[in-house]
Amino acid sequence: MSDHLYIGLDAGTSLTKAAIFDLAGNQLAEAQHRTTVLRPHPGWSELDPAEAWKAALDVLGRVVRESGVDASRIRGIGLSAAMVGAWLIDADGQAVRHGITWEDSRAQALIGDRVARDPQFMSRIFASSGSVMQQGCTLPLLAWLARHEPATLARTRHVLGYKDFLRFRLTGTIATDRTEASVLPGSATARTRSDAMIALFGVENAADLLPPVAESESFVGGLTSEAAQAIGLPVGLPVAVGAGDVAATVIGAGGLAAGTATAVLGTTCMVGVAHDRPIFEPADIGLLFTLPGERWYRAMVNVAGTLNLDWAFNALAPDLASRPERFAMMTEMIRAVPAGAHGLVYLPYLSESGIIAPKVDHAARAQFSGLSPRHDRACLFRAVLEGVAFAMRDLFDLLAFDGDRVLLTGGGAQNPDWVQMICDLIGQPVEVPEGSQFGARGAALLAATADGAFETINVASAAIAGRGRTYVPDPQGTAALEPAFARYIAARDRLLG
Repeated sequence: MSDHLYIGLDAGTSLTKAAIFDLAGNQLAEAQHRTTVLRPHPGWSELDPAEAWKAALDVLGRVVRESGVDASRIRGIGLSAAMVGAWLIDADGQAVRHGITWEDSRAQALIGDRVARDPQFMSRIFASSGSVMQQGCTLPLLAWLARHEPATLARTRHVLGYKDFLRFRLTGTIATDRTEASVLPGSATARTRSDAMIALFGVENAADLLPPVAESESFVGGLTSEAAQAIGLPVGLPVAVGAGDVAATVIGAGGLAAGTATAVLGTTCMVGVAHDRPIFEPADIGLLFTLPGERWYRAMVNVAGTLNLDWAFNALAPDLASRPERFAMMTEMIRAVPAGAHGLVYLPYLSESGIIAPKVDHAARAQFSGLSPRHDRACLFRAVLEGVAFAMRDLFDLLAFDGDRVLLTGGGAQNPDWVQMICDLIGQPVEVPEGSQFGARGAALLAATADGAFETINVASAAIAGRGRTYVPDPQGTAALEPAFARYIAARDRLLG
């Protein structure tokens, strides 16, 4: 068994990845394929199902070929992808329309109408799901489709999430898992869909379009001959149900143990804590994800993370934006600027959908506060990095985190200065786990557990935990940042009220 290998497929909104892992969690190979997000109307976010399927086949085929491993050692494939949204297929298995992604906001007017008629509408949803519902969740999209595209819905036989669409194409099997079913919105307590939530959105007639729910760490089908030939693996190779990208990342980072905080400093900025029961406090704010292994992940999300740094390079330093050494050059710049950026504050609310923590405000937008002629480009960059770090401290405070283990993942975790800044602000050691493809690794661990390599997914996640670099708080760094954090809170409160 020790030589068995597993593939994790992780399909993000704009980047699809596949990687091969051994049972110790070591990554042997990876492949990536960028996909195009389609925005045919303001607020819409879609993916072409044909392109998404092509990307999945491409990365799976390349990772097998380029790894050089004996394909007979690969025992299964696990899946993860961006959650919720709506991928519609007909009775013949053909896509009915473009897949709608999680960041789509076309249903906002419909949601606004419901809130106007019932001011407790969003609170009713939170009481069931534990999450502030985002516009791109499946049930509001179903309600929108029923109102605006009834002919499309009439042709539809199945409404799937992204990973479930890919698994259908790989295996011909229709299914979903508890991580997806509970956030449609559904029921976090029951760990599945909710008839009450389906009725709340008035889509009872479409309920039979939703797929059956299976455990994430179980096999529900094997590769079809078409998929197997395209990838270069045996027909019938088992494919696990898998989990949504948040759950898979927590598993793959080694954060499934109750009380562990797993923070993500990627395109999205998220901080969450694993629990052995659903946590609904504080009410009407943040998200609650159902995890495999009888765990729940209570999270606060700022929405925009490294997106702020991408913007800064493009807008403030176009001369550096395309240079491979841009991060090293930025680090040299900001090290010449003292903590607090000479009084400059940046609020990192860059997402077009606003924020859902520390309060729900769809109109919140990024901005500088305290800008003066003394502030040069280095100060602006320093303020951007500090602003994101302050936002993460904000999220930790909202969660009232009192544990002693913090994991930090995402592209931003590769910047030691940024990690140290966060570590100093929260006053806790911060572990940056070894590796980078945590979603794919979590998906592979689900496949390995389904194959019997681990007794439970909890055991699997614990088996790969503990490797990486640990940062410890620097009291001098903490003291230097605290006045700047106070200015950040003041600017935040002026904006959000």
